Amino acid sequence: MNFAFYIVERFFYRATEFLHHWYVHGIRNLTHVFVTFFEKIDRSLALKITARHFFQPLYKDFSFLGRVLGIVFRIFRIVIGLAVYLFFGAIFILVYTVWILILPALVFFIIHDFYAP
Repeated sequence: MNFAFYIVERFFYRATEFLHHWYVHGIRNLTHVFVTFFEKIDRSLALKITARHFFQPLYKDFSFLGRVLGIVFRIFRIVIGLAVYLFFGAIFILVYTVWILILPALVFFIIHDFYAP
């Protein structure tokens, strides 16, 4: 009796440990990879710094043309930066979704193939 209880208890323990490792640690590792990737992108795009210095002229050219071109170039840089962030953000959301749905999909296909005629 104790042996059967031990086997059942270890089965459920290992199953919950696997699910904890897959979902909690896996998503934590994915999040770390994604944050690191966005930090590397931000080093070249510098969206926050560009927005902070939006109305300052480029290269301290305080002429009328320098002020206008500074705003125009910064608008393009902000739009391109937001597009890049949105693109990679959508890819990462897709990766998160696939990561979360892999196990339920595997279980579904195994059960479906087992009961299929």
